[in-house]
Amino acid sequence: MSATADHAEERTNPAARLGFQPEQVVQEIGYDEDVDQELREAIEEVIGSDLVDEDYDDVADAVVLWFRDEDGDLTDALVDAITYIEEGGSILLLTPKTGRDGYVEPSDISEAATTAGLSASKSVSVGKDWSGSRLVTPKAAKSGKK
Repeated sequence: MSATADHAEERTNPAARLGFQPEQVVQEIGYDEDVDQELREAIEEVIGSDLVDEDYDDVADAVVLWFRDEDGDLTDALVDAITYIEEGGSILLLTPKTGRDGYVEPSDISEAATTAGLSASKSVSVGKDWSGSRLVTPKAAKSGKK
């Protein structure tokens, strides 16, 4: 694909906008029938392969974490997700939008991310029913430091 096509895709493909790159290994956690299939397909299109599931036994470049209020403790889910990514990797936390079943308060996301040792970007709309927050480890946020 040409550089021009890459830039055009970044504007139209939400997965490219969220920072996914070709050939990344992306692990998906929390898959259920309510997930946004279009977003999943967009991520797979950008990375050039299928998402790997929770049983994947190696480190991933990124994690897509679908999380609903009834899924348990968000801090625990984030700490678990960190163990799946390589240093410098990121977690895309996807939660239902306001008014949808399973909605998670932004303050709960911020608190859980901080407790888990992650830095959160602002929330972005990634589909009709889901919002996403890109979470990074502090090491990844401060590139250049060891």
